[in-house]
Amino acid sequence: MEHHYAHFWLDPKFWVAVSFVLFVLLVAKTAWAQITTRLDGRGERIRAELAEAAQLRAEAEAMRQQAIADRAAALAEAEDMIARARAEAERLAQAAAADAETAARRRERMAMDRIAAAEAGAVAEVRNAAAEIAVVAAREVLAQTVDAQADATLIDAAVADLPRALKAA
Repeated sequence: MEHHYAHFWLDPKFWVAVSFVLFVLLVAKTAWAQITTRLDGRGERIRAELAEAAQLRAEAEAMRQQAIADRAAALAEAEDMIARARAEAERLAQAAAADAETAARRRERMAMDRIAAAEAGAVAEVRNAAAEIAVVAAREVLAQTVDAQADATLIDAAVADLPRALKAA
């Protein structure tokens, strides 16, 4: 049975087609909303990941710059320590040289003092020996040349000269 409707909106096929189109539009709208929501979410996640990556890159760059600065500071500190160590070694070498020079002078002075003391002792021994020899020689000469009369004359002269000798001393 075939029906011919004068107007197409009275045809049930038309309304089925309209319903189908409306259904497809509603489903498409809902699907489009879900797709755009998912795509927006994915885009937001990608933006967040990119922002995090940029932040991590900035932090890594800052850490790299800090490491470069720390390395430069460590190198400067090491060079400073080396310079201080060299200066300290130079100072210690100079102090050691000065101490060695002082010790050498002191030893030389002590040796010179010992030599002078030995020389003075030797001179004193020679003088004492010479004095003893002179005394012995004088005794012998006086014993041979001076008699009792000359001896009395020398004693009288020495006693008379005693006040003058005591005043001079």
